[in-house]
Amino acid sequence: MRAAVVDRLMEPEDLTVREIEPGGVGEGEVRVEVRAAGCNFSDVLMLRGEYQVKPPLPFVPGGEVAGVVSEVGSGVDHVAPGDRVLCRCALGGFAESVVAPAQAAYRMPDSLSFEAGAALPTVYPTSYAALVWRAPLQSGETLLVHAAAGGVGLSAVQIGKALGARVIATAGGSEKLEIARQAGADVLIDYRKDDFVSRVLEETDGRGADVIYDSVGGDTTDRSLKCIAWNGRLLVIGFASGDIPSIKMNRVLLKNISLVGLHWSAYPEKEPARIDECLAGLFEMAAAGRIEPLVSARYPLEDAGAALSALASRKTVGKVVLCP
Repeated sequence: MRAAVVDRLMEPEDLTVREIEPGGVGEGEVRVEVRAAGCNFSDVLMLRGEYQVKPPLPFVPGGEVAGVVSEVGSGVDHVAPGDRVLCRCALGGFAESVVAPAQAAYRMPDSLSFEAGAALPTVYPTSYAALVWRAPLQSGETLLVHAAAGGVGLSAVQIGKALGARVIATAGGSEKLEIARQAGADVLIDYRKDDFVSRVLEETDGRGADVIYDSVGGDTTDRSLKCIAWNGRLLVIGFASGDIPSIKMNRVLLKNISLVGLHWSAYPEKEPARIDECLAGLFEMAAAGRIEPLVSARYPLEDAGAALSALASRKTVGKVVLCP
């Protein structure tokens, strides 16, 4: 089968596709014929050897797919050949098929396309777990979402609105802000032109944002502490800027705020029972039309490197998917 193979640490543009032998299906596993695979910034970091998870070489990247089950191993009874599923597979998704633990495969609602299904397993659970469990965000509160036009940011905007929050979105440029507006953002801030700190304080009558969703890190995190409300919660989602910030703890004390981390990829090991709960909540939101993954670009498998390069350069909005 065709697969994008990482045989050394590399930049996205060096990623190539070649023929490899498909793995066998063991007990408790399923084979999924991949119709779409989601691209994430973590894939870029993994290629470079900069991600917290460092798989041994060679490996096939891609942690989320949607497709059709073609084979099941012994002990698997919740999905069957022919089922349309989405799957959080950790590795192996950038290929024509992938073998994954059956417990990571979920039958998709009929309303979800394969592309939308591949856009859901990472960023939407991340935002759901962050905003519903870790914050938790309450109806009527103000949510500030940084990088709101990216895949994870848009999911936070949509889920924030579904929870009844007033959403302030930051992004770079009018086109990206329009995407955030269409996702439901109430206030739009172009961080290239405006100081988001002063704008957030202005929009909240000096109070600040109750919850701040920060997937950027670096200076953005430091400045966010200047516009967070009393009893506010700063959600630490990731460090897309490449800079892991240090936080002055006196600010945490003086504003009575909480620093809350969210590492969704650890849930299968640490709290596996909550994954079903999370996806059930997301499927309910999707069926009600309250969330809808935005797939902005589709690439053939052979262009996996170009897809990740576009993602790394921040030229994309929403989700980028590969269609083998």
